[in-house]
Amino acid sequence: MTRDPVAVATSLLRALEAGRHGEDLRAHFAPTATTTEHPNRLKPEGAHTALDGMLAASAVGAGLLARQRYDVHSALAVGDTAILRLTWTGVIAQDTGPFRRGTELVAHIAQFVRTADGVITSIETYDCYEPF
Repeated sequence: MTRDPVAVATSLLRALEAGRHGEDLRAHFAPTATTTEHPNRLKPEGAHTALDGMLAASAVGAGLLARQRYDVHSALAVGDTAILRLTWTGVIAQDTGPFRRGTELVAHIAQFVRTADGVITSIETYDCYEPF
């Protein structure tokens, strides 16, 4: 099954907005999928994560957030890759670390999502967080 890379990428974003996490997201990915996060305010060293780690991180994130939203400003498919420019907004659910309940985090993101056969094979993301 071949699908438009932008539709594949935005389907994952909508699932995350709806509160899906962990194993509920596995169907969006190829078994060998990875994410590369370039250094940012929350991950100064960046990260390269395989699928099981991605799913586990999504479950942790879901526990920290009361809600999250992805506003896609532009999206372009180039071959099997979706190139997205978006803004992520997340609201903290409970006091944790430096964040207090109700704190709104905002990141401006450039994301490159490779797909094959209707699923995500890799995500490379550049997340620029607003001051918090």
